[in-house]
Amino acid sequence: MSIDFRPAHASDAHDIARFFQLTSEGMADYIWSKLGAPGEALLSVGAARYAREQGDFSYKNCLMATSNGRVIGMMHSYALRASHDAPAETDPVLAPYADMEIPDTLYISSLALDEAWRSQGLGVEFLRHAQQRADDAGLDGLCLIDYAENHGARRFYERHGFQIVKTCQIVAHPMLRVTGEAHLMYRPIHNVPENNQ
Repeated sequence: MSIDFRPAHASDAHDIARFFQLTSEGMADYIWSKLGAPGEALLSVGAARYAREQGDFSYKNCLMATSNGRVIGMMHSYALRASHDAPAETDPVLAPYADMEIPDTLYISSLALDEAWRSQGLGVEFLRHAQQRADDAGLDGLCLIDYAENHGARRFYERHGFQIVKTCQIVAHPMLRVTGEAHLMYRPIHNVPENNQ
């Protein structure tokens, strides 16, 4: 069965939001709850966010995996640049993540696959695409945030050259499905495993 990787379209916004819900352990829902109108479905808020043409959180920063035309996975990533004039994060749940980033890297904010398509090498293929995008943009590597409770994801990223470089404490909230620590993981450009080039 053939798998295709393609840039996202605006019409993928609902699927993009659905995959964010899968991978964010409730964090996407928490953020969307702050953005939506009272009573608005959270998935609708997320889909509207990713249907935008501009900004980091646009469908234009997403890569979709499809099988026979059906979306089976998604990766969202964007370039992190040094920002000296960004306002301080005041939300108590989000504040611990304010300095969990590495300038001049490609930040992978979501990499998700439908359950039936996991452990088949598609995550590695997404990472190859991310590395190519980072190389084309002249960035210094890849980074992402992973939750300590998510042992499988951390092992996957460590096998593919990522290392934990910073840790923060997750602020407990009823919408979040994880507690404990969050890790900032980094793979510098010179640390790409040979089988991942």
